[in-house]
Amino acid sequence: MGAVTAGTRAQVSPFTAFDRQSWRALAAGGELPLDDADVRQLATLGDRIDLDEVSTVYLPLARLLHLHVTASRRLWAAQTQFLGARTAKVPFVIAVAGSVAVGKSTTARLLQALLAAAPDTPRVDLVTTDGFLLPNAVLESRGLLGRKGFPESYDRRALLRFLADVKSGKPAVSAPLYSHQSYDVLPDERQVVDSPDVLVLEGLNVLQAGARNDGRVPEVFLSDFFDFSVYVDATEHDISQWYVERFLALRRTAFQDSGAYFHRFADLTDEQATTTARGIWEAVNEPNLRLNIAPTRSRARLVLQKAADHSVRRVLLRKL
Repeated sequence: MGAVTAGTRAQVSPFTAFDRQSWRALAAGGELPLDDADVRQLATLGDRIDLDEVSTVYLPLARLLHLHVTASRRLWAAQTQFLGARTAKVPFVIAVAGSVAVGKSTTARLLQALLAAAPDTPRVDLVTTDGFLLPNAVLESRGLLGRKGFPESYDRRALLRFLADVKSGKPAVSAPLYSHQSYDVLPDERQVVDSPDVLVLEGLNVLQAGARNDGRVPEVFLSDFFDFSVYVDATEHDISQWYVERFLALRRTAFQDSGAYFHRFADLTDEQATTTARGIWEAVNEPNLRLNIAPTRSRARLVLQKAADHSVRRVLLRKL
């Protein structure tokens, strides 16, 4: 089965759909620059992935992105010549969006590794929007600690300013860092992004284009600075199950550290941990997914639709 137009019930869709076989064929003959050890290192906890999945899904995607990066460079050179003035070459920005526990971090890391292995070996940086979360003390003072990950829990102005500086060609732009161990922003640590060829920006709400808390619609959105965007998708049931499984795995690993924010969950039984994880999912992550994240799926350039076993069953590519 080859590429088919997404939506067969007479509805109009801006996407073309590819099944696994037809998508994999787009990178036929391509050499995978990763091995089993690389994939294990790049995969996030609970995200089951192997070399075959990388070859089937992520290698064709990386090749498509490389075509876009190359075309962007040619356009920049032509525009520079047309304007008769030297303009700074700016990074090609790729956004990766999706729910908690859906595997967007693995997707972002794989894209970074695969693009960095391209023939012209570009410099590829990866930034997560977690660092732009407001500090826990601020969230607590505003009554937002229980809504961490919702759009209002981020310093959206700082995130927008960071991306605007990157896309203006400004060198040595810094981003704050976040610790999942302490569950908070690291106050004295920054990541410096110094004019890479490609920047991968990964986050829950990066494709959002809704109104602010005061009801006003911003004049500039994060997506105004994106050259390509990927949404990692799955059914709500599957994502919730993956979230519970990841919580149980963290209880046996990271939560065992006495300095971890969630250390209090380390001694829960399997039944107690499952109940706790489902409670957190239903109170925080499920409403955030429904209200803020899933509605942005249609704004992506490409959607990776995952099956219950974490494999990508279908790829939706926006028509040019």
